[in-house]
Amino acid sequence: MSQLAEPVDYRKYLEPKTLAKIGALDLRARLIVEGFVTGMHRSPYKGFSVEFAQHRPYTTGDDIKYIDWKVFGRTDRHYIKQYEEETNLQVMLVVDASESMAYAGRATPDWRKFDCAISIAASLAYVALHQQDSAGLAVFDSKVRRLIRPSNNPRQWRTIIDELTTTPRDKKTTISHALDEIAEELRHRSLIVLISDLFDDPAAIAKGIRHLRYRRHDLIVLQTLDHDELTFPFEATTLFEGMEEPSQVVVEPQAIREAYLRELAQHRESVRQQCHALHVDYVQIDTSQPLDVSLPGFLATRAARIK
Repeated sequence: MSQLAEPVDYRKYLEPKTLAKIGALDLRARLIVEGFVTGMHRSPYKGFSVEFAQHRPYTTGDDIKYIDWKVFGRTDRHYIKQYEEETNLQVMLVVDASESMAYAGRATPDWRKFDCAISIAASLAYVALHQQDSAGLAVFDSKVRRLIRPSNNPRQWRTIIDELTTTPRDKKTTISHALDEIAEELRHRSLIVLISDLFDDPAAIAKGIRHLRYRRHDLIVLQTLDHDELTFPFEATTLFEGMEEPSQVVVEPQAIREAYLRELAQHRESVRQQCHALHVDYVQIDTSQPLDVSLPGFLATRAARIK
C-alpha cells in the first residue's frame, strides 16, 4: 500500500457544516438490525430488557420471575413477558477506489470524485460513531482491497480515514464481484452505503445489490459524479484519455454531447430503477455541490420515510 508523503489534513474531508446538519439525524436502517451493545436501534432478538414487545407461553426452564401474573389471574395460564432489546447499528461504508474515481473536472480541479467519496465516508462514519453505532469500511476496485470490520471503538474513525487516504487507485471497477465478497464477509445485518461513480453494467450492479439484499442488509447507493461528467461542458476539440482503459481519442465535443448525455441519463435511470425494484435508496451526488447541501437533505428525507 502506498504511503502519503505529507501528513493528511483530515479537516479537508470532514466539513463542519455537513456535520452540523447531519449530526442530529439517525442513520437507522429500514430493516431491523442486529448488534451487540446498547444503542438506539432495535434488535430482532427478544430479551428481557427495555421495551415490552409481546407475551409467549411459559415453557419448562423459563425463569418464573418473567411470568405475567396479571395475565395468569385472567386466563389461568402462564405467559412470559418478552421485551425488545435496544442495540446499535452497523454502518459499512463501501467505497469505490478504481481509477475512474480519480477524475477531477474543470470546476473543481483539486477535488476528485474520490475526495468527495472520502468526505462522505468521513462524515457518515463520524456521525455513526458519535451516536454509539459501529462503522466499518470496504475499499474496492475490481475486488475488495481492504475490509475493516465495523467497530464502535473511538479510534475507528481515524483507522477508516487513514485507509482511505492511502489507497492507490489503479484498477478497473467490478462492482458485482466486490459486493458479492462483502455479502459473504459480513455476518450481521448492516446499513451498507455504496459510494461509487457506478461505471459498470447496471445489470451487474443489480446482481451484487441483490446478493446483499438476500442477506437482509439495508442499502444506500450514492452515485458520485463530477460536474463535467454530468454536463459535458467541453467546447474545443479535446483529447479524452481512458482512466481504466489505455486509450485516447480526439473528438469534437459538440458532435457527441447529445449522444453522451443521453447514454448517461439512460445509465443513471437504469441504476435507479434497479435500486427501486430492490428497495434500495439511490441518490446522485454532484461533486461540485457542497455536501452540507446534498447529503443532509437526503438523509432527512430517508429518516422521515422509514420512521
